[in-house]
Amino acid sequence: MASTKSTENYSGFSAEERAAMKEHASEEKKAASRRGASRAEKEAAAEQDVLAKIAEMQDGDRALAERVHKIIKEAAPQLAPKLWYGMPAYARDGKVVCHFQSAEKFKSRYATLGFSDQAALDDGAMWPAAYALTEMTAAVEEQITALIRKAVG
Repeated sequence: MASTKSTENYSGFSAEERAAMKEHASEEKKAASRRGASRAEKEAAAEQDVLAKIAEMQDGDRALAERVHKIIKEAAPQLAPKLWYGMPAYARDGKVVCHFQSAEKFKSRYATLGFSDQAALDDGAMWPAAYALTEMTAAVEEQITALIRKAVG
């Protein structure tokens, strides 16, 4: 008789994780519906999607996300805004380089600026790939600008 593994203790994905996956599927469908549009039209529509997602955020997260968006647009205009699992993200050649995760997204105590393996942040055998954000100061803005510039090479 074959043994069966009990799944009683497996809780699966959280409600927030399931919601993020559904958002990603919806984003992919929306992108597919734009296939006939010009590149400029696609990028403009994707940026509007990002701005709309930012506008839905709670006040503290929204203020951080708006500022991060502006910093990235200024420091790395070659990155294209897009939604990624329901989060504002910034991509080069369709591949996400960095993203903003609001604190409320996964019920965290802080927002996060995260970087993918596409970001050129390599520094020896170990380096940070995500940064907690609790407030936006001039010093934090300078750090983000430097990280974004380094990330895009």
